[in-house]
Amino acid sequence: MPVTIKDIAKVAGVSHTTVSRALNGNPAISFETTERIQQLARQMGYVPSAVAQSLLSRRTQTIGMVITTIADPFIVHVVEGAEQVAQEAGYSIFLNTSHNNPDQEMAVVETFQRRRVDAIIVTSSRVGSLYSSQLDQIKVPIVLINNQEEGEFLYSVAVDNFQGAQLATEHLLTLGHRRIGYVGAADRPKSNGQRLEGYATALSQAGLTLDPALVISPPAGTDLERGRASLETLRAEHATAAFCYNDLTAIGLLLECHQQGISVPQELSIIGFDDIEPALYTTPTLTTIHQPRFKLGQLAMTMTLKLLDGQAVQDQRLPCKLIVRESTSQRMTNGESQIANLKSKI
Repeated sequence: MPVTIKDIAKVAGVSHTTVSRALNGNPAISFETTERIQQLARQMGYVPSAVAQSLLSRRTQTIGMVITTIADPFIVHVVEGAEQVAQEAGYSIFLNTSHNNPDQEMAVVETFQRRRVDAIIVTSSRVGSLYSSQLDQIKVPIVLINNQEEGEFLYSVAVDNFQGAQLATEHLLTLGHRRIGYVGAADRPKSNGQRLEGYATALSQAGLTLDPALVISPPAGTDLERGRASLETLRAEHATAAFCYNDLTAIGLLLECHQQGISVPQELSIIGFDDIEPALYTTPTLTTIHQPRFKLGQLAMTMTLKLLDGQAVQDQRLPCKLIVRESTSQRMTNGESQIANLKSKI
């Protein structure tokens, strides 16, 4: 049977109230008595009841975390970063998925509240101003990572999507590309808009006018399917390069190029966004924009813990970094591209 406070009190020859106070470091109990009881508790293998402690402190030492899906390779390091900070502070994380559905996301948030978590972190949130009145009624801190809806509410940590997209487009421009497509994601309205804006700004600064025909977001069930579906339009519009909303979209485009015998980067340069692990193992390896995912998780959890301590916090925006690999190269003429393509097949 588990050792209880009453068991310790019996052995120590004191009341269970004295034991409880000593274990909690109450100054009303002398230092010597506190030391003796705490040592006795360790020797007897006493384990404090988390339920009892939560009733006393009004804290459960748990944080609810809403993620899009456990299959998303982007989310792994975000959760690891959050978990590292949480564990060091004595907190545990509960995970649940939203599947990019705002109603499901709201349902998970409400479930976490009923389970008395101390705070909630939401990744790629789809909960916008439509739900602000419901969120106001949730009496625990909520922190968003890469929020996907417009509106000034809650607290957030995000990457600088505009700066990252500008880096990607400038890289392609530096390589001599002028017909650069943007393969977007209409189901991520905020970040997609920011990345589109960064793409358009880079083109403008290079003296180019954005061609709406090169901005595409094919309807698709997954990012991979969206990337695959984009190739037909990119080829029809004579694109020599493509900036994709994320790495999964870029990988889908790479797969479709391989299936149709289109050489990358000789005939089409491709760049993604996120820098997920699979980007290292594609053929060719994927040039991409690195998001500091681990740090996103760390900062979100740090912000959450500060809110729990009643401290003031500010929204955080992190810069991105260009990672150059093999899927982008200098723009070639048609003749050079054909020769390079033949060489790659020999």
